[in-house]
Amino acid sequence: MTRTVPHRLSVSLLTLGDPDTLTGGYLYHRRLAELAPRHDARLVFASFPAKPFPFPVLYGPRLLRALSAQRPDVVVLDSIAAAFLAPWTAAVRVPVVVMAHQPPGGIDHGRVRSYVQAVLDRAAYRRVERVLVASQLLADQFGGQGFAGRLLVVPPGRDVASAPAGQKQDLRGDTRAALLCVGNWVARKGILQALDAVARLPAGMARLHLVGDDRSEPGYAARVRRRLGRDDVADRVEYHGRLSREDVAALYRDADVFVLPSLREPYGTVYGEAMAAGLPVVGWRAGNLPYLAGHEREGLLAEPGDLAGLVSALRRLAEDEELRTRLGAAARQRAATFPTWEQTAERFFTAVREAAGRAAVRPFGD
Repeated sequence: MTRTVPHRLSVSLLTLGDPDTLTGGYLYHRRLAELAPRHDARLVFASFPAKPFPFPVLYGPRLLRALSAQRPDVVVLDSIAAAFLAPWTAAVRVPVVVMAHQPPGGIDHGRVRSYVQAVLDRAAYRRVERVLVASQLLADQFGGQGFAGRLLVVPPGRDVASAPAGQKQDLRGDTRAALLCVGNWVARKGILQALDAVARLPAGMARLHLVGDDRSEPGYAARVRRRLGRDDVADRVEYHGRLSREDVAALYRDADVFVLPSLREPYGTVYGEAMAAGLPVVGWRAGNLPYLAGHEREGLLAEPGDLAGLVSALRRLAEDEELRTRLGAAARQRAATFPTWEQTAERFFTAVREAAGRAAVRPFGD
């Protein structure tokens, strides 16, 4: 009797710009590409050029030709590129699945672009087989716009990487606590507010370790650099720049508190990573953070824009080791309920394979 060999799933992930960009969404996709072989799958990228909005839409025919050459069983559409595929979605001859890291309209744009992009995003999403979202926050947002029947939450993994072997780093120096902030220098991440809060702490209270890409928003990055040059934070902050996953994991291991006062975080991968490392988290009660950590349970949350509240949270954790330990242990326990990257990949590729299977499995363009 002949045994049927399972079909090896071929996935094309359609995104915008360089897939190696250092943001949560791009990192999410690269982790899935790395794990694809374990799930009898292959994931390759195709990208619209990173041109000013809305010009990438003009490259639709070129992207369709690139997808045809890749001959996928299914196309996964990154939400960051959905608006640009919208006029061409009907020409994609295999099932399309959305992987959403932001709501329709995006999160970092002005009112006019957000409105226009939301219209185009929704037009693309109405033609897809399934909408995968990275958080319950996004599921609530998409569900309120009529997509509830096609949603599946596929959050990122909590495991960043194995920390390098070796002696623990002394991140505190001559202070009482080491604070860690991991985030690119974009306005919504609140890097300036984190620096302002550290500046208001009493001398010798804490040292902040700042990790992230400073190239995402040049104007905002210039403001952060000027702030770093002021005397009230000059000897309280160490900027590490872009780091490998292993080096970031070592900082999670050796820090005492994680802080990121982000206003609009669709998921907040770094919160989950910090919690998995046993760090209490500090941030605004905004975005997806309240879905991950409770105030006085796994961290301390301040109302958005309440700088005094942010300072108070950091001071309490720096001064009170017992509080840090208790909240950190609760954070680790809560994070244990979040998926690992292997579990995320299993959920993702199962959903994508099911979408591909609803149509006769056929190469692109047949």
